[in-house]
Amino acid sequence: MRAYHWGRVLLALFAAAGVALVGAGLGRLPSGPPQPDGAPHRAGTAPSLPPLPRADPVEVRIEAIGVRAPLVPVAADASGALEVPSLDRPQVAGWYRPGASPGEIGNAVLVGHVDSRDGPAVFFELGRLRPGDTVHIARVDATVARFTVDAVKAYPKERFPTDLVYGPGGRAGLRLITCGGRFDPARGEYVDNVIVFATRTA
Repeated sequence: MRAYHWGRVLLALFAAAGVALVGAGLGRLPSGPPQPDGAPHRAGTAPSLPPLPRADPVEVRIEAIGVRAPLVPVAADASGALEVPSLDRPQVAGWYRPGASPGEIGNAVLVGHVDSRDGPAVFFELGRLRPGDTVHIARVDATVARFTVDAVKAYPKERFPTDLVYGPGGRAGLRLITCGGRFDPARGEYVDNVIVFATRTA
């Protein structure tokens, strides 16, 4: 797999199990990114909503952590690595285009850098989110899908929860993924992935 000198998020495709985030961490900051509080995964009670038709997302807004960022589609290359936006654009997040679009039945997946050469990146504060916080996704068809956070968890990269992230579901879900945990200088990466689990509520 290719990698930047300062690291980047990589996703490895698994033929039978879907896609898993397993890649290199990003540049180290003087203090690490916020971490989840370790609460167990809690699925929220979502209203019964008709699914939205497929439409590309164009922006993610997370008021609780001050995120308003453009989204660009990303997809796995021939080597099985899923590119995220370049570290030259650390405030841009990626949407996994082969999967569900936000609002469709299934889990839409967004991925972004936690930091960069110049400091915090788009998802640096992701670990601060808590159940009940909201995520708004603006779509190219002029609709906005609202998701409510069910849980925020950190997983060691070698135990990435592929099925929870990419597995099928009977409702419209959202997964936001970045690096987290302790920075391992020997490996040049953070040891965990921080994952936000959310469900569409409007």
